[in-house]
Amino acid sequence: MLRDRAFPTEDIYFLVSAVPELKKLGIEVDEIQTRKHWFPWRYARPLPAMYEEANILVCRSLPTVWLQWLVRNKHKLGRIVYLIDDNVKAAVHDKTLPDSYRRRMKHVAQFQPAILALTDEVVASSQQLADTLKTQHSKVSVLTPPLLAPLPGFQHFEMPPLSKKPWQIGFYGTRAHVTDLENIAPAMVKLHHQRKDVAFEIMLGQYTPKSLSSLSRCATPAPLPWNAFREYQCQRRIHIGLAPLWPTEFNAGKSYIKFLDIAAMGGVGIYSNRYPYNEIVEHGVDGMLAEDDPNDWRQCMQTLLDNPAQTLAMAKNAAHKAADIGHHQHAFEFWHARTS
Repeated sequence: MLRDRAFPTEDIYFLVSAVPELKKLGIEVDEIQTRKHWFPWRYARPLPAMYEEANILVCRSLPTVWLQWLVRNKHKLGRIVYLIDDNVKAAVHDKTLPDSYRRRMKHVAQFQPAILALTDEVVASSQQLADTLKTQHSKVSVLTPPLLAPLPGFQHFEMPPLSKKPWQIGFYGTRAHVTDLENIAPAMVKLHHQRKDVAFEIMLGQYTPKSLSSLSRCATPAPLPWNAFREYQCQRRIHIGLAPLWPTEFNAGKSYIKFLDIAAMGGVGIYSNRYPYNEIVEHGVDGMLAEDDPNDWRQCMQTLLDNPAQTLAMAKNAAHKAADIGHHQHAFEFWHARTS
């Protein structure tokens, strides 16, 4: 695998979910940090014998020198697969996204056509993203996100929401979803003022909308590096998770990974009532689907808080579904079929 700092994507879809089982079968998997390590042979014309007929996995982007290396050696290599989990072209033009993120995606978009031209197969993280990429490549497959974290118990549901021990409502999206969060912020503010048995955690640090960071029961820890977040996710317990996804071309390509994230923290999710969530969430059974109206989001939160027994049942159902759709076996079988 040629790694280019897309650590969460690389780990989720391949390195952590599939590689351990592949190695048990004696399949050799090498990782090359393309921006960190020095390999003199990447500039040389001869390809090291150990890499002849090797399958290559590229995720998101590559430095120019490695693209040139692939061009020179493609005829000696095995299959080249390109893994992508975002609509990078849409991100470049989406003015609701942070400027820094759009600049990063612009860099990826500049090199994506060259990568696609070299690629034998494109692997997308959702069907809608795959459908978009089919206009640019003849072979596009879908690998939905695996669940990396172990599923927790439900001891945190032993008590109903109380002012002395409020239920925890969490948002763990990246800065790319700040605008989505701002769209439901009025619901969160109103709920905070209406009842004392609820507290929020928004992992955006200084980028948290001011209307939320000013609330007395709203923690705003800074975003964590990927590995630190994985550890945090295994320890933190929430009752309700928020995953707003407003209608944009960029959001249309998103996977249902937040369903897995919320289940991994022991919570019930409230999701925007659109793809991908309305394809996997059964409203009132293993999550809640909310319309693009802050009042509907507040009503969903209110329903979960007012019915703790039903909310616990939904959390358990969500965990069962996450274990099923996120089972590592799916990723293992997907990649194993591509090793021959």
